[in-house]
Amino acid sequence: MSVIVPSYTYTYIKIDFLKQLIIDNETLKKLRLIDDIREFINFIRPYYPGIKIYKFEIEEIEKELYHTFFKLIGKIISFSPFNMRLFLKNYLLKYEIMNIKKIILGLIIGLSKKERAERINFFIEELIGNVQFINRLLDCTSLDEVQVVIKNTKYYKAIREGIIYFINYNDTFVLEAFLDQLYYLAIEKEEQSYTKAEKQILTMYVNSLIEIYNLNVIYRGILNNIDKKLLSQFLVKKFLFLDDFSTEKLLNQNNIDDFISTLDNVFKRNKNVKKFYALGGINKEHVYWSIEAIYISNFFSLLKYKIDDIEYSTIFKIIEIIINKQKEIQFDVLPNVVKIIHKKFQILEEGVK
Repeated sequence: MSVIVPSYTYTYIKIDFLKQLIIDNETLKKLRLIDDIREFINFIRPYYPGIKIYKFEIEEIEKELYHTFFKLIGKIISFSPFNMRLFLKNYLLKYEIMNIKKIILGLIIGLSKKERAERINFFIEELIGNVQFINRLLDCTSLDEVQVVIKNTKYYKAIREGIIYFINYNDTFVLEAFLDQLYYLAIEKEEQSYTKAEKQILTMYVNSLIEIYNLNVIYRGILNNIDKKLLSQFLVKKFLFLDDFSTEKLLNQNNIDDFISTLDNVFKRNKNVKKFYALGGINKEHVYWSIEAIYISNFFSLLKYKIDDIEYSTIFKIIEIIINKQKEIQFDVLPNVVKIIHKKFQILEEGVK
């Protein structure tokens, strides 16, 4: 029996209805006025189909929000051509790596298998096809067993190096950094198989993600006083606005103020990014989010719909939906959940007093 591979024309038709799952600006304004958590969840249900909340707690709600996000990506995978499926599965590696981190860090702090399993999103593993691997990792009772399970996987070197560093220095920074780097290397590697339209959009998007990652690694390294030589090993050699010289200069800063000042000079000199940088600059309290906002704004400014090019328009729409849904969760829905629940507990505490 032959397998029918969808074309981008088919995907274009199927994906249009998914735009309805993105909350528009007017609805977001109404959402911000709600101060009851149950009313809030009911309000967002049309945009998060199938969301199930049993405990109205921040962690539980966050888990469900992202679960619906992964289901959205799963739908796109189901009606996309081969290259886009491959890209999206590689995109989901970021969340598999989060699962792996939770398992290993849970093991380190002494959580039971049940407690570790409760932190995992298994739907991601179903989409990628790695449920058996994650279950074997969950069965591990020591870091030695972890190294046996990952022996013949792409994660072996990153986890082995991270565990050695943890044993010597009681610090998980290297473990997490090497795993993060592995994700960006994986999504960058697939560029060779892209079509012309895929290259135009996906390469720009991936390069944006990699440079955001590199800047965040340097920022976190300075914040945690990580050795510069070690820190440089976590970077991915791919540039968009930066180059070897500017990256090295940023890497050699010793405090956050100097890092931001150096980055300020880099952005102001770049004709593409300086207009977006001028709008918000770098917020010292939210460095990562500030950098991400600049790169994503630039991405959308350089790439627009091409009505006469179905392949290009479809790829653009897929990336746009993913970016906007993730941004919606991160900057609108979840912060409002936190605000409502914190306000409720504050009122309860004042009532007790």
